[in-house]
Amino acid sequence: MRFLKFFVAFCIGGSGLGMMWSQTPPPQTAIQKASETSTATLTVTLQDAIDRARKNSPEFQASLTAYGLAHENRVQGRAGFFPAATYNNQYLYTQGNGTPSGRFIANNGVHEYLSQANLHETLSLSQIADYRKLIAGETLAKAKSEIAARGLVVTVVESFYSLAASQRKLQTAQRAADEAQHFLKITQDLEHGGEVAHSDVIKAQLQFQDRERDLREAQLARERDHVELALLLFPTFNRDFDVQDDLDQARPLPPQVDVEAAAQQNNPELRAALAAVRQAKDEVAAARGEYFPAFSLDYFYGIDAPTFSTKTDGIPNLGSSAVATLNIPIFNWGITRSRVKQADLQRQQAERELSFTQRKLLGDLQTLYSEAQAAESELESLHQSAVLAEESLRLNLLRYQGGETSVLEAVDAQNTLRQAQNAYNDGQVRYQVALARLQTLTGNF
Repeated sequence: MRFLKFFVAFCIGGSGLGMMWSQTPPPQTAIQKASETSTATLTVTLQDAIDRARKNSPEFQASLTAYGLAHENRVQGRAGFFPAATYNNQYLYTQGNGTPSGRFIANNGVHEYLSQANLHETLSLSQIADYRKLIAGETLAKAKSEIAARGLVVTVVESFYSLAASQRKLQTAQRAADEAQHFLKITQDLEHGGEVAHSDVIKAQLQFQDRERDLREAQLARERDHVELALLLFPTFNRDFDVQDDLDQARPLPPQVDVEAAAQQNNPELRAALAAVRQAKDEVAAARGEYFPAFSLDYFYGIDAPTFSTKTDGIPNLGSSAVATLNIPIFNWGITRSRVKQADLQRQQAERELSFTQRKLLGDLQTLYSEAQAAESELESLHQSAVLAEESLRLNLLRYQGGETSVLEAVDAQNTLRQAQNAYNDGQVRYQVALARLQTLTGNF
């Protein structure tokens, strides 16, 4: 008799507990629907999210700015090896004293006009070393921008898939709340028929209240994840978007040998450390270059005459001159020696950091690969748990219909299925994030 009444109530309700995870949505209830059709007009894919974040991330753009500045420094350093051309115009007046040169012997006359083009060139060992240091600095800045880019990808992947998972959890919470309300109505009907005790109704009511609270928390979590991703993707605060849920399309993890080979070739942290060592060595060379002479050459063409004209009394004023200078350092109270020592200390520190970076790469590679491997292997287990939990719920409902089990076991089966489904979603997010973190060492695979 109890089975018959339960079956009738089950059918009249329009949706059974065993249909909780079916794709057919439950009937509208008094609970506010959190999974209503979204008003979002934009669906964002993961690649689109990464591209948008690169455009709007101040930290990533700062790394690109630093790279651009380093490139321009190298351009300026290279230009220093070529002659610089200037055109100088000058008028000198000297108080007269009755002589052609005037009162000051440094000038050539009372009135002296200079209008000359000047080509200037300077060469030194320090200049060459400084340019090589600028090249290493550009390489270092480029590597750091790549580090920032890969770190941003991890942030976007984590936020993107957290939102996708929270949307799934919200749907799960909505279905669980609807089914809890439906189960409460069934127990109330059975109580009125004298088939179950009032304790079953109380348990069902407690279950319904728990699911209502879970639904509110799921709504809050989804809202928080939505806002967090919006801040990454858009230059203005825009919430009118949704994400393309591709959690079920995870890429397989490549073999460890391939990952290790990619890490050795494409690791930006290692490139940055190598560039820092080269930069430090060039700094040492630049400091030592101050011990050696510096050569400069100036070539002038124009006028240097008492009148501002190309001729004076028929004599041409246009002419040229050249000045070659060799500056030989002799003594500066140990300044050069101190600079060499400073640069050598920096070189030693850069080499220590390179050694640590190499060791850290090996350790991080092993750790992150193991993390991704564990996350991948657990996905199948989590999926099987969700399938088994669904089967357990079906069997418990049949037993409850036949009066062979208590309401506690039926409610527990509902909770187990909800938890198993959420755990599977969390496992999918974990695997995607683990892949992204591993690719900070290897690049895309």
